[in-house]
Amino acid sequence: MTGVPSAPEGPPVVVLDEIDSTNAEARRRAEAGEAGPLWLLGLRQTAGRGRRGRAWETGEGNLAATLLFSTDKSPAEAAQVSFVAALAVADLLAAYVPASLISLKWPNDPLLGGMKVSGILVESGSRPTGGLWLAVGVGVNLARKPIDSERPATALTAHRAAPPPSPAEAIEVLAGAFERWSRVWHTLGFPAIADAWTARAHGLGEPCVARLGTETIEGVAEGLDSDGALRLRLPDGRLRRITAGDVFFGEAN
Repeated sequence: MTGVPSAPEGPPVVVLDEIDSTNAEARRRAEAGEAGPLWLLGLRQTAGRGRRGRAWETGEGNLAATLLFSTDKSPAEAAQVSFVAALAVADLLAAYVPASLISLKWPNDPLLGGMKVSGILVESGSRPTGGLWLAVGVGVNLARKPIDSERPATALTAHRAAPPPSPAEAIEVLAGAFERWSRVWHTLGFPAIADAWTARAHGLGEPCVARLGTETIEGVAEGLDSDGALRLRLPDGRLRRITAGDVFFGEAN
């Protein structure tokens, strides 16, 4: 394990040569009483996880990092941090490829050229002293896409001729972007985050399929609700709020 100085903006970064999962390490530290804020950067991650327990293959040269911090926000408000993280990833990507290639798919999938390039996983727990600890896990395909992927995936290298940034360089850019968007969230509230996310949104106004565990519904994605839920207009005209699940726009589902 190697410590490095703080990123230009934001908390210190702890570099872990090898770790099972940066989110798992954040949970262990939080449950041991660590409050953060700090970033954990895993140079090799052996058991990365995505949403709903899916495996997340990191791969050598790709970014695997988790921000651990504490908050007094309610669990519902704290969950909005996934949109903050998505905007930060969009800014990271925009530092290396044209912004026109970058979009954000609900709930928190950054896309590059319409294909998944990043995964975001937010986990939380109660602190004995009150409030919550939050672990905001971010994986970005810098050097290569996963060998096995359930959905079309890409990597930063597929969209630029120059070599990709190293994970150590990328975490500095990501940490700075996250810090800036976090300030927006705390000073202007979620509406400002929702507006910025919507400006980069993939699929709004288009037909989509929402897969919600045992239920699958079709409709047109209209945008974010005030709490981050996806507004889906059904064929009969009713509005359905999607608070959790997977949505697909012209993809195999």
